[in-house]
Amino acid sequence: MSFPLYIAKRYMFSKKSHNAINIISIISVCALAFATLAMVVTMSIFNGFIDVISDSFTNFDPDLKITAKTGKVFVPDSERFDRIKKMEDVQVYTATIKDNAMVRYKDKQTIVVIKGVEDNFNELTSIENILYGNGEFTLKDEVVDYATMGVGLVKQLNCGLKFLDALEMYAPKRQGKINMANPASSLRKGYLYSSGSVFTVGQMEYDESYIITSMDFARNLFDYKNEVSAIELKLKDGCDHEKVKNDIRNILGDSFLVENRYEQQKEIFGIMNIEKLISFIFLTFILFVASMNVISTIAMLLIEKRENIKTIQNLGADKKSIFKIFLYEGWIISLLGAVSGIIIGVAISLIQQHFGIVSLGNGNSFITDAYPVRVEFTDILAIFATVLITVLATIWFPTKSLCRKLLDNTEKQD
Repeated sequence: MSFPLYIAKRYMFSKKSHNAINIISIISVCALAFATLAMVVTMSIFNGFIDVISDSFTNFDPDLKITAKTGKVFVPDSERFDRIKKMEDVQVYTATIKDNAMVRYKDKQTIVVIKGVEDNFNELTSIENILYGNGEFTLKDEVVDYATMGVGLVKQLNCGLKFLDALEMYAPKRQGKINMANPASSLRKGYLYSSGSVFTVGQMEYDESYIITSMDFARNLFDYKNEVSAIELKLKDGCDHEKVKNDIRNILGDSFLVENRYEQQKEIFGIMNIEKLISFIFLTFILFVASMNVISTIAMLLIEKRENIKTIQNLGADKKSIFKIFLYEGWIISLLGAVSGIIIGVAISLIQQHFGIVSLGNGNSFITDAYPVRVEFTDILAIFATVLITVLATIWFPTKSLCRKLLDNTEKQD
């Protein structure tokens, strides 16, 4: 152990002649601990919300999604798509078609997204996990086509879970001009009936605008024959998703996009990560303010130990060593604050993660009853490093300036 560090430890833990210095030291440690605790808990809550959103999308989105880089639709009838369908790691291969339409139910109407899917769509995703009502995913029977709507859209149309009258669906004809004298003649019309189930993803984009129905109905409404909007894939458990994605990209070339679940929802996750970063930056400013207490502690300790400093100088210590003593003192305070804050923050986060003590209101308005939390080791390391670097950057120049002034005054007095 170096001499400055040894003296710094003695100064930190020894009894001072003035109780105010002990109190300020405790306040400095507590302030840093509280700021560190806040960072740990906040970052863990953001991780929890990201997990909740990921789980919700997992029940709705495929493992991989193939779309055209240009245009809304494409025809997947080439040998390349046959190769993808026969790939060893592909468990489910299905086509979907998606476009906007207008829906009317009695006196209510709104613009929605119609997603036409094939019969094996429930094998592709875990949509049954987010269904409410009869819990069965039904697309059509021999007579009619069914609509499975988002719960928010059901509220907008005020149609109830099991509506009796049909939904009237309207979409513009792809060919021909609009007849201004009779605009209705420029629209294609279809009818959808209640499937007895609604879904809730927990995201407004889906819950308030999506209707899932059969591929045949969607193609007929939008006047398509064998075109699709996307090819959606479910991969086998244990396979390397990134490798399969790259293999498919090599097969299809540059004309198509191949996206995993996170890339399909990159806007949502991008916003979440930006919010997490902004919160981290604001909490770092709070940490910076808390570290000002460390400067106060060092200043008081310098005044307290003036006579000891003379003795240390007489023993041969130079100005650099004396500066290191008080710099190490600040490091010890920051280390105590960081470690204690991390321990308490991780403990609070784990308790919330396992027991859900802090709830999100009455539990009926959210997709989870309690604040979701997940402690991430990389966040803990980043927080610990941020505390030490922030305190070091804050106290370096003030400590050096205070030491220089004190030593200069001591030399003048001598």
